[in-house]
Amino acid sequence: MISQALASISVENTTMDRSLIAAAALLLSVGMVMVASSSMDFAFATYGDPWFFVKKQCLFLCVGILGGAIIASVPTDIWQKYAGVLLLVGLVLLLAVLVPGIGKVVNGSRRWLDLGPVGIQASELAKFCFIIYFASYLARKNEEVKARWAGFFKMVMVLGLAAILLLAEPDFGSAVVLSMTLSCMMFVAGIPVFRFAIIALFGLASMFSLAYLSPYRWERIVAFMDPWSRQFDSGYQLVQSLIAFGRGEWFGAGLGNSLQKLFFLPEAHTDFIFAIYAEEFGFVGAILLVVLYGFFVWRMIALARIALSRQKLFSGFLVFGIAGMFAMQAFINMGVASGLLPTKGLTLPLISYGGSSLLICCLLIALVFRVSWEESEIE
Repeated sequence: MISQALASISVENTTMDRSLIAAAALLLSVGMVMVASSSMDFAFATYGDPWFFVKKQCLFLCVGILGGAIIASVPTDIWQKYAGVLLLVGLVLLLAVLVPGIGKVVNGSRRWLDLGPVGIQASELAKFCFIIYFASYLARKNEEVKARWAGFFKMVMVLGLAAILLLAEPDFGSAVVLSMTLSCMMFVAGIPVFRFAIIALFGLASMFSLAYLSPYRWERIVAFMDPWSRQFDSGYQLVQSLIAFGRGEWFGAGLGNSLQKLFFLPEAHTDFIFAIYAEEFGFVGAILLVVLYGFFVWRMIALARIALSRQKLFSGFLVFGIAGMFAMQAFINMGVASGLLPTKGLTLPLISYGGSSLLICCLLIALVFRVSWEESEIE
């Protein structure tokens, strides 16, 4: 079932997939350039230093590379062995962020762990822990989750608990990304389509109910349907983002020539950085970035297929889960910026400004590199 699900993907074995390394490096480079381009005016007006956000992003990138080197030095067998501990760590982080004095409120949401001079987004660290745990569980209990309802519901219960804690912050976007990532991992693990359909329908019903029962979320959906009717209210951000896309036309206004970043579009260097990118590089540039993301994800899926074909279930599910997380989050971020999806507070992986997101992305990519190195050793 696993090989059939991924049979349409052609794979080439390489020693430490250089194309994967090149794609990650290129995405990081584009991200650093765009953080500089989209944040300099805002940083100068707010902090008196146009390089304020670039310096912080560089610092987190250095920490991410150092942390990634440490992560990549640990064999995958060790990660699988201690996956249960990581599950507890992830749950404790999501609980701790809800405790006043430990969790810090930013923009009305309690998502940050207050660590003195720096703040860490708990949901980003939790993603790292949960993906490893889910991969371990699917590998250890593969026959059980495919054949018995009990194994299936154990995973659903863990996911439900994580989603409830994320929604309590509230962090609806991370709950959606984590749920969709796990669903993709379960599908690849061979969960019967009927059970997969049940969790999909339940997830969709839950998301609709949460949106309908939450006034601010419902207002976002209404504004998404017709942002121009609320262009000075709840639809303001989306309208400004769409204007950025319109100004970009085919080939863009040129690097650094965005007007929307000049205090028109809020969160220009974080959640809506793709709109600034599209304004400066146009439709052609936006498509090239989408293709780059697609290639990056495809190479990870190709690596996952190699591991699964060799019965390295943990490695295969782990890499596939990481690929799914990158794909889902990038799709949602780009969809929000272009008006395809309602507004969510999610960064564009490896591109948006954000220390927690960049750090965890580097650590997840390091896990992929570790699997790639281990699989190349078998050659």
